[in-house]
Amino acid sequence: MSLSRTPIASQRLRRHRRTKIVATLGPASSTTEVITRLFQTGADVFRLNFSHGSHEDHAARIASIREIEKRFDRPIGILADVQGPKLRVGRFAGGKVHLQTGQAFRLDLNPTPGDARRVNLPHPEIIAAAAINSHLLLDDGKLRLRVTHKRDDHLETEVIFGGPLSDRKGVNVPDVVLPIPALTEKDRIDLEFALNAGVDYIGLSFVQRPEDVIEAKEIAAGRAWIMVKIEKPQALDNLDEIIRLADAVMVARGDLGVELPPEEVPLAQKRIVRTARQMGKPVVVATQMLESMITAPAPTRAEASDVATAVFDGADAVMLSAETAAGQYPFEAVNIMDRIVARVEQDAGWRQITDASRPEPEGSASDAIASAARQVAHTIQAPAIAAFTDTGMTALRVARERPDCPILGLTPSAETARRLAVVWGVHAVVATEIDSFTEATDQAREESRKENMAQPGGKIIVVAGVPFRQSGGTNMVHVAKV
Repeated sequence: MSLSRTPIASQRLRRHRRTKIVATLGPASSTTEVITRLFQTGADVFRLNFSHGSHEDHAARIASIREIEKRFDRPIGILADVQGPKLRVGRFAGGKVHLQTGQAFRLDLNPTPGDARRVNLPHPEIIAAAAINSHLLLDDGKLRLRVTHKRDDHLETEVIFGGPLSDRKGVNVPDVVLPIPALTEKDRIDLEFALNAGVDYIGLSFVQRPEDVIEAKEIAAGRAWIMVKIEKPQALDNLDEIIRLADAVMVARGDLGVELPPEEVPLAQKRIVRTARQMGKPVVVATQMLESMITAPAPTRAEASDVATAVFDGADAVMLSAETAAGQYPFEAVNIMDRIVARVEQDAGWRQITDASRPEPEGSASDAIASAARQVAHTIQAPAIAAFTDTGMTALRVARERPDCPILGLTPSAETARRLAVVWGVHAVVATEIDSFTEATDQAREESRKENMAQPGGKIIVVAGVPFRQSGGTNMVHVAKV
């Protein structure tokens, strides 16, 4: 699938920041008009939350995004975030109870509606995996229970922190690895729909083990990038291998913040971002970034600092969830996030931190070429690095270096261009296929002028793999005069 070329529209919408913005669509942002305005305001990637909405709803939003993409001639990424296994208690006879701190409370397999002494837990795997002194967190961690006795069909617990508990509230089990696959039957149906609809990334929830990623990648079969959501403490135990297998990463601070002590979450975020950067995998920081803007037209100072911290850490993208999906001020939320990101990236301290935290090149010719391209661009103050890429790997390698100048990602594949929408510093363009070094240089010159990245007489850096149209290695760097 190709995109039409209308350079004027493309120039108008070239972002002058490196860190990308992901915006979630929902009831407050369903129409083509609203999605268009969110895109114009600064959204680079749109997230579809498959925990809510029908396939018909999501299909309509995908069609709107592709329509906007053609209109503005700018590749737009679509993230399909599948729900994953949701662990919940059953129902109560009165719909709601109040658990007192210190009381006993039973969780069992009996489907009878519960009361203040017991409730159904329709997940025998939790009962099997729990141990004495394991903790269960209910309703996003508002209530905490400790296991005191265990039987084949129930758990006896002590209420450590009490409070109101109503039907179907969520259960988190931070202490144990649960023998539950990351993909439920619902997820598999949603996944096949999303892949057939042509989304660009699959958000994989509830990842605990490397095997979860392998399974999702086998199903996707290259049709989309797998973005693993790190939201379980167990994923942190296998972090390096999970990220190595994944195509992209999300720091999903919602459930992660429930299952980890609050003081551990910032450290986990920095570790995840650092590891993803080291491996050259795009990383998104998500959840509650501008939470107060669901109901307020401006963020708190702490929220602004939170977004800035993610940018300083080197995240590829920052994400808005309910702020744009259901909030009262979706455009203002995207606008202020765009302003915060842009302001941080203008700060001299941001560049110093970015340079100081740059990972060492790995021992490959491709990484050496990408590193050399950044160094040459810095030395001659090149206005752009043109990276020719079929699969996106060359652009990813250059982005890992965090160069001073923008990265012009040139690819014959619309699918690759869309996937690069989440990658730091990359302005992707769907260009014609090339067969020679001369064609590559000419195309890099032409596109850099069209995109208003370079002026006649300036010098750009060209990075590619030769022979062309064969993936597998970045082996050429060249200085070209525009």
